[in-house]
Amino acid sequence: MSVEIKSPKEIDLMRKVCRLAADTLLEVGDKIRAGMTTLDIDRVVHEHTLSQGARPAPLHYKGFPKSVCTSVNEIVCHGIPDGTVLRHGDIVNVDVTHVYEGFHGDTSATFYIGTPSSEARHVTEVARRSLDMGIAEVREGSRLGDVGAAIQEYVEAQGCSVVRDFVGHGIGRKFHDAPQVKHYGKRGTGERLRAGMTFTIEPMVNLGGWEIEVDPTDKWTVRTADGSLSAQFEHTVLVTREGVEILTARSRALRGSENVAALFVA
Repeated sequence: MSVEIKSPKEIDLMRKVCRLAADTLLEVGDKIRAGMTTLDIDRVVHEHTLSQGARPAPLHYKGFPKSVCTSVNEIVCHGIPDGTVLRHGDIVNVDVTHVYEGFHGDTSATFYIGTPSSEARHVTEVARRSLDMGIAEVREGSRLGDVGAAIQEYVEAQGCSVVRDFVGHGIGRKFHDAPQVKHYGKRGTGERLRAGMTFTIEPMVNLGGWEIEVDPTDKWTVRTADGSLSAQFEHTVLVTREGVEILTARSRALRGSENVAALFVA
């Protein structure tokens, strides 16, 4: 599958939808708290998305039943919102994707509920920093293997592991498109980056081993195989001639996550 190079008009539309998705994640940060259920988060995301004139991309995507993915503690990704109550000490990844004027914007962050354990702080801040490491490798002429290697090198040096089974992806008119963006790999390998490419970088970092299990009942929920904690952060990025533009960059610090991160650096 060939990688799409966006036109200036398409890039402007990507900027719009990604800004909306970032704003919805900010709304989540403003409202998330202990005592909420993950279904409450789904309602916040669904209502805020519609209020922007967008629609939630996950809803009914390949049968997914809700408007957002909420992944608590050992859940790696694709957690289905339900009656699960958020408790002090939990970490929860909220993965937001909007569709607006035919284009997709995808972003996620892991939030602290109350005061986290040292283990929860460590895996979350490693995941946050690993995303920064991956983005720093993006520029015209570099390779996707450089992105994956930077993430893997950092994560493993911190005593954590990078999930292999789920990767970042091209995005635009399609929710998931070429290229695949692995969060592990070897420098100097993989697709060469070109200006106009848009894709997600979304490392899933486990405190224990990288192996995962998919829930045999709902076929969606992904957990760490060893029951260890997992955290994730995600941005949609644009390759430019000058380097990289983070399309889902937020206008302010994310409450419950970025605004307290400095306190929790391991």
